[in-house]
Amino acid sequence: MPKQKTHSSSKKRFKVTGTGKVLYSQAFRRHILSKRPTKRMRHLRHTAVCSEANAKVIRKMIPYM
Repeated sequence: MPKQKTHSSSKKRFKVTGTGKVLYSQAFRRHILSKRPTKRMRHLRHTAVCSEANAKVIRKMIPYM
């Protein structure tokens, strides 16, 4: 049986933990940051855990991670 192909953009955006949870970095951190509150920017620094419904789809896109 042939190998599955990894979805290239997904492998750059998501990371799977040892327990199988899918992590992603949060949006709204690229540009026009001066108008946003410091508190909001500080909270957006951290990675977040995907919902289980989305994680199921993402795991299929990155089978070898």
